[in-house]
Amino acid sequence: MEDKVTPLPARQTAPPLPVEPIVSVPFEQTEQFQSVLSAAHEYLLNHVEDQRVDIDAWSPETTGKYVQSQTAAFVKEWKIPVNAQEMEAVSNALHKELTGFGPLDDLLHDPEIEDILINGYKDVHISSGGQLRRATQRFSDDRHLLRILRRIIAPLGRRLDDSNPMVDARLPNGGRLNAIISPLAVDGPMVSIRKFRKDPFTPDELLARGAFDKPMYALLHALVRGRCNVLISGGTSSGKTSLLNALATFVPHNERVITVEDTAELALNHPHVVRLESRLGGFDGAGAVSIRDLVRNSLRMRPDRIVVGEVRGAEVLEMLQAMNTGHDGSMATIHANSPRDCLYRLEMLAGFAGFNGSEESLRRQIASAINFIVQISRLGSGRRVITSITEITGVSDNIITSQELFKHEPWIDQDSRERDRWVGLGFHPHCYKLEPFRQELREANLGSLA
Repeated sequence: MEDKVTPLPARQTAPPLPVEPIVSVPFEQTEQFQSVLSAAHEYLLNHVEDQRVDIDAWSPETTGKYVQSQTAAFVKEWKIPVNAQEMEAVSNALHKELTGFGPLDDLLHDPEIEDILINGYKDVHISSGGQLRRATQRFSDDRHLLRILRRIIAPLGRRLDDSNPMVDARLPNGGRLNAIISPLAVDGPMVSIRKFRKDPFTPDELLARGAFDKPMYALLHALVRGRCNVLISGGTSSGKTSLLNALATFVPHNERVITVEDTAELALNHPHVVRLESRLGGFDGAGAVSIRDLVRNSLRMRPDRIVVGEVRGAEVLEMLQAMNTGHDGSMATIHANSPRDCLYRLEMLAGFAGFNGSEESLRRQIASAINFIVQISRLGSGRRVITSITEITGVSDNIITSQELFKHEPWIDQDSRERDRWVGLGFHPHCYKLEPFRQELREANLGSLA
């Protein structure tokens, strides 16, 4: 009888482990690039000094060729292990270091970028289309970042050092820079740069972008042409300044407009604009000129309309006084999350400014000064839309009364895309200033609003 041999089980092979793809990091984003750039920059500056080269007198083309030749000489002399493409990247960066603003140069010239936020030398973020994302640019170290910052603010007459660790300045292109450094900033220099379009949005462009619909466009046009006093309310980066710039295009060209701002940001598309900007004081506070001082002075400059870039302090009393004493059609922006919050904030600011009257008299002044509040918001998708237009109707039982004329109601379509819808709530505006525009509002299909 033969013995039965049990066959060995087939050898089991383990499934192959997944191979993660190797992600190639661009040379410009490596530590090696930063080290080479830092050494090459010092080499270049030494040669500029030794050769007594006047870079400022050269054309950009001549400067570019000089930087290329010096970069090649540096790579050869120091035997830097880089190829031709990497050497070109170092040369381009050096050119921006020498004639521009280093890593910020491309960001500052990109028209699509709205904000540049720097949280230390390695961490740079940008905002575009209302969405925040990390940028690929970075600095070599804190000294590199401080060198670029000081180059930006030097022509503005501002300082950034241990004795002046904070600076807020208007850039020549109309943007705004805020920087704070050690010891106030714990993790290195913190910089916020707000950029503004060279050509501000027009009402037609905002309509095309979906900031509001046609009936609201007609109402906004009537508010400005009818010389209603309008307050634009919204949160940070919600589009208040852009909307104010757009509404100013409705102002008749034969009127004189005076703008008052802490940092000049408005660029009104109007032929007769007087722009005023506040001034910080010296070390002892001497020489300071506040927005309140400027608003008070603007009343003596024969304004038809006064536009306050942002109401956030004692200037609220002068603004309310101007709106109540014949300067109809004035406009301003304010930080608030809703029209009701906007009214509360006005009361709070007036209290901080030392208003001595009763609560009822203050509310009556606010109700008689402000005709409409336009609320604008930035949605989760980054889009800016007007979420409410509210009319201030008076005071009842010591409460400022209002009625909402339009309300934004987002909805999701069948393709799971967010859509906008503005609902007219059917109330009739009480403001007598709109009487000449009733027919225009009817033709815009405002329904019972007209």
